[in-house]
Amino acid sequence: MHELIGRWWANYDEGEFDVLNALATDDVVFTCRTDTGTHPYENFIAASTRGRAELDAHHRPHRAGSPYPLRHNATNIHTTADRGSEVDLRTYLSVTDIVDAKPSPVSSGIVDFTIRETADGPRVAAFHVVLDFAATKAWA
Repeated sequence: MHELIGRWWANYDEGEFDVLNALATDDVVFTCRTDTGTHPYENFIAASTRGRAELDAHHRPHRAGSPYPLRHNATNIHTTADRGSEVDLRTYLSVTDIVDAKPSPVSSGIVDFTIRETADGPRVAAFHVVLDFAATKAWA
């Protein structure tokens, strides 16, 4: 599972859309938003797709409209549910680009993945991204 998620983000960062399409199920579901829904670029960030063709149609212009190099890093990957042929995983997401020749944080968030076992091996069946935008505050 870790290897699949690593391959997913590395290929997304490099714009390897044919690889991404091969890593997704035909019925893949993808959503993306910020935690507040009020980010100045919310319209660029927000997405809701169903199926490989819709995901591809979203990914290509979205990635082309983003900086390069851009690096998506998944950490703290852990299982939240196991249904035998499908496993749900949650990860933190940290995204960086380069500013003044140094890595610079772009965003962070949480991603919930569903990985399904197929005849071709494990594939991404769903992923839901919620990017952090609300200001950090003391734990209540």
